[in-house]
Amino acid sequence: MLDYDGPGGMIPPGPGDALDAATGALIRLAAWVAAGSDADVRDGLDACAAAAVPDRWIEELILQSYLFSGFPRTLNAAREWRSRGGSPAASGQEGFGDGMASAWRAAGEQTCAVVYGRNYRKLRENIRDLHPELDAWMIVEGYGKVLSRGGLDLGRRELCIVAACAATMQKRQLHSHLYGARNAGVAEAVVSASLDALDGAVTSEALNDARMLWQRVMRT
Repeated sequence: MLDYDGPGGMIPPGPGDALDAATGALIRLAAWVAAGSDADVRDGLDACAAAAVPDRWIEELILQSYLFSGFPRTLNAAREWRSRGGSPAASGQEGFGDGMASAWRAAGEQTCAVVYGRNYRKLRENIRDLHPELDAWMIVEGYGKVLSRGGLDLGRRELCIVAACAATMQKRQLHSHLYGARNAGVAEAVVSASLDALDGAVTSEALNDARMLWQRVMRT
């Protein structure tokens, strides 16, 4: 069973102000899983192999993609990944046993509070106003069961979410998760370098929008 400890071990994605090659390849893969073709995903996996991206990072990226890209794209990416004959996925990693929902909720509240910082309470109010079930699912399912998993630190998870939101031009969520990456301990220069790494993986319009939003975030 995986640990659900919330956002512990938030490691900035690069030494100092640098974006390491493995994180850069992972971010581009996240964009292609969200909005690219199967061929793009295969190219992204090739680039991850060349950059020595740990298998566990790729597993975790693909798993979290269903939150931002939907099940069809996540299943397609998982199929491409499995076809490469790597280590088989572990079975029953988190299960659905008694007490897990409580653990997911506690971890989800902690992780979501890190990502949203001073806006956390307002976020919860806004989502509850949309629908109380959406608030519960966001915390338990999204931030708890998925984004509080081990295997990939919260900083890299947030950069992958930024990539997915940029690729699909989901500007509201992109804006939030640009803040989230910074709140999770990612250096501003690393976030900027991560957006640069998306050149060619997202449309020029999407990249320009993301860069403008990031400039706005950096001014606050």
